[in-house]
Amino acid sequence: MEKFATVDYIIFVIYFFIVAGYGYWIYRKKTNSLSSSKDYFLAEGSLTWWAIGSSLIASNISAEQFIGMSGNGFEVGIAVAAYELIAAVALIIVAVWFIPVYLKNKIFTMPQFLNNRYNETTSLIMAIFWLFLYVFVNLTSILYLGAIAISSMAGGGDSFHTITVALAVFAVIITLGGMRVIGFTDVIQVVVLIIGGIATTYVALTLVSEHFGLGQDALAGFNKLMEDSPEHFNLFVDKPGPGASQEDINKYLMLPGIGMYLAGIWIVNLNYWGCNQYITQRALGADLKTARTGILFAGFLKLFMPIIVMLPGIAAYVLYKNGALQNEMAPGGVFHADNAYSAILGYLPNGMKGLALAALTAAIVAGLAGKANSIATIFTLDIFKKYINKDASEAKMVWVGKITIVISILLSVLFTWNDALGIGGAGGFTFIQKYTGFISPGVFAMFLLGMFWKRTTGAAAITGLVTGFALSVFFNEFATKVFGPETWIYTAYLNKAGVYEIPFQICMGLAFVFTMIAMIAVSLFGPKVNPKAFVLDRSMFKVEPSVLALIVVTLLLVTAIYVRFW
Repeated sequence: MEKFATVDYIIFVIYFFIVAGYGYWIYRKKTNSLSSSKDYFLAEGSLTWWAIGSSLIASNISAEQFIGMSGNGFEVGIAVAAYELIAAVALIIVAVWFIPVYLKNKIFTMPQFLNNRYNETTSLIMAIFWLFLYVFVNLTSILYLGAIAISSMAGGGDSFHTITVALAVFAVIITLGGMRVIGFTDVIQVVVLIIGGIATTYVALTLVSEHFGLGQDALAGFNKLMEDSPEHFNLFVDKPGPGASQEDINKYLMLPGIGMYLAGIWIVNLNYWGCNQYITQRALGADLKTARTGILFAGFLKLFMPIIVMLPGIAAYVLYKNGALQNEMAPGGVFHADNAYSAILGYLPNGMKGLALAALTAAIVAGLAGKANSIATIFTLDIFKKYINKDASEAKMVWVGKITIVISILLSVLFTWNDALGIGGAGGFTFIQKYTGFISPGVFAMFLLGMFWKRTTGAAAITGLVTGFALSVFFNEFATKVFGPETWIYTAYLNKAGVYEIPFQICMGLAFVFTMIAMIAVSLFGPKVNPKAFVLDRSMFKVEPSVLALIVVTLLLVTAIYVRFW
């Protein structure tokens, strides 16, 4: 396995200057309008549907997908693609029912939604909560996983910290231009991401075909994957029976069969795509038709993401299983499934390796930029403007936003430096899903009832926030100790650490159900119609024929995939 050649560096430098140059051109072109805080944070009215859709994907597909989901593909196969497939359906729900509520009520941030619908206390608590989550879970994990992957491609050694700083600086350059710059540069990022990702998948499949003496035939490589490891091509993970191996138990703890489809995976996706600042922010500055089309375009693109983020992981599994990639999967003698993607990248030919590096960097930088911008938006509009300087000018708020971006990325660098949060031990993708899932049930319940049940009260929102978090912690950490492994809640299994564990997706589902019950019960003691309830009408949720056609096509593709691989 060779390191980068001169042509790889040239390709990467070209990519860097195209993205940075295009971003600077947009920034200079719109310099005067950037004095407006809403334009800076939301690119109000300027993003097209294709820019919104591309930016959603660029912000979403980052290091946790390329590295973490590829690692999950190594371990469990295409079952992990359920996150992407259900996301496509969740985006339809968000486009049809959630976005109209936000736009009609002129919502620009998620804490603003909570303030307008419930009360200031709920808004402030969640603003602080989201800031901590975005900085210490999202930013930090993306930066850590990305630096690990690129460092591995570069041959390891002492390059990790240098790469960490370089990625952070690149992200700051893009982010300081505001959402308009992020949105349009994300179009380039997505193109590079998809081309580089497809190239990596193609090479991964040809590596498999060559290993088994079938020549350089990607299709033969794919067929060999299915023949060699058919268990890696099931979207459904069976419940472990008596005497099940630890490997099968680990798969089920990650993706708990039919229970996953009845519980956590919907909460994960609807909360992420519908109640998440750095996702909804792309659409909040557009009109309804543009926002809807952009979101549905992102949903359509999601269907193709497993090909570029999951298949390389399965290819790495088959190669490793048959004697290849032994050193690459266990550098320094320590095996980790998250090494799968970088193990494949190391075998790309000269030139293509630079393209793959550009694709991975595009995903990392776009993710960092989108999340940093949302951190700045929440802090500036929901904390600084409301509690620190109520008379702040538009220019002052933009300046505060830029300072917040720099500080948040600097903090993520500090916590990434020595993996202070233990991301590497948990597995990147699972780390993010599990720990975000501690607040997802309560947050999603607050938003769902707040949008569509006029009786929901502020007291119920506070109850939901506290109950959702407390129950998530209880079901994940203490339920098996209180009730035993064979609980009335759900069967627990011994994880690889030798501790009984309930699948975290099941824990999320249980926490959500009980949180909804608690919120409804509290709301029944209030007025039949909360004075702060949103006014809804059926016309808000009607879709145009072109939008309906895109919805139908997406649903048919999802159905076809499940019919083939269930």
